[in-house]
Amino acid sequence: MKKMVFTDIFIRKLKPEAKKFIRSEGNGFTIRVMPSGVKAFLYIYAFDGKRREMVLGHYDPGYVNSTTNIGSLAEARQKFEDARRNVASGIDPLAEKELIAEERRLAPTVEDLCDEYIKHWSKPRKKSWESDERTLNKDVIPAWGRIKTKDIRKRDIVLLLEGVVKRGSPISANRLRALLHKMFTFAVDRDIIGSNPCAGVKPLSPEKPKERALSEEEIKTLWENLDKTELIMSPEIKRALKLILVTGQRPGEVAGMHRRELNERWWTIPSERSKNGKAHRVYLTDTALKTIGDSKGFIFPSPRGETERPIAAGALHCALRRNIKGQEYRRKGTKRTYKPKPEDPNRLGLADFTPHDLRRTVATRMAELGIMEEIIDRVLNHSRRGIIRVYNHYAYDKEIKGALEAWERKLKSIITGKGAGKVVSISTAKGKAKASG
Repeated sequence: MKKMVFTDIFIRKLKPEAKKFIRSEGNGFTIRVMPSGVKAFLYIYAFDGKRREMVLGHYDPGYVNSTTNIGSLAEARQKFEDARRNVASGIDPLAEKELIAEERRLAPTVEDLCDEYIKHWSKPRKKSWESDERTLNKDVIPAWGRIKTKDIRKRDIVLLLEGVVKRGSPISANRLRALLHKMFTFAVDRDIIGSNPCAGVKPLSPEKPKERALSEEEIKTLWENLDKTELIMSPEIKRALKLILVTGQRPGEVAGMHRRELNERWWTIPSERSKNGKAHRVYLTDTALKTIGDSKGFIFPSPRGETERPIAAGALHCALRRNIKGQEYRRKGTKRTYKPKPEDPNRLGLADFTPHDLRRTVATRMAELGIMEEIIDRVLNHSRRGIIRVYNHYAYDKEIKGALEAWERKLKSIITGKGAGKVVSISTAKGKAKASG
């Protein structure tokens, strides 16, 4: 083996031969040339009486992006000197390199993180965990699944979100950003990564606060048009939409209603189905009972599937979109798509709205009737804040019943065009009682 002083010109001029060969500068600093022409710098040394051969890196003046490539002789020499100092200090650099490589091999990929996040955080804590899972399977795993979690950078986050915006889903990009921030925070907490790559990434699309509440004319139009036979909408969905407007409850809670939750005039939404995790009692007016009907099991059963299950909350939104925006529902493989059909009429005769807007409509109209905000919150089962949630355990059944009965009278007057009579607010009634006393 010849000993020499390497130069860049010498390294570049080394030509492959029929068999691999090596050239050494001395002290173990060596270059190996394979028949394929691939060149690699080596450090050959002895540790604990055993010969060791450490690959410092492959010689690539073009410096292709890879942690195994070396772009210059100077860089190779620096790696050699670092390894040599380790040996002098009693550290085996090859063993250290192998340990780092093994740690990297075992490091979780983004797909591993997604699975761990769903199992150990989202599923135990969120009723909407399936939505998280769908989003990760749709937007994250196809793009990053095999990448190590520790290799994801802020730039990767931004580019992924921009891709979602470009496909025409700006609000979905904002929701994805929030989900990624939460998932990478989870990764930091579990010591998978040292910092959250989402830190400092702002929403890419502005969002306007939702303010849609149906007018009285729109309420009348909706109620009448829901009975039309030409709607592309199942009877279960029609009744569920009506019941949201009658009770003001969340679309998902209405869609999942089961006969076992009903007891004469009261519907108890169990804690496991309630958004805030608190059981909630809803008074059922005559209109509500008529809308519910005498169905057994799930009140709004899904027409799909062999096992008994309720319609999905998302089905309500899809039904409105089909009948307002004139979009045809199609199933392509396992994905659901919507094909625009401009020639189709707006079957509901209303501007675009969502099932949740019906809940907002109930709250708005109750406020117009003079019902106190605190009672409206009780009807809607909003979470209580501050010290009152600790000390006030009053059920407000009487007030909830009064508010929903008042709203039923108003709703009937809107639908029929007949007066509902004067509704006296609770605060006004209390004031009059105090004055007379």
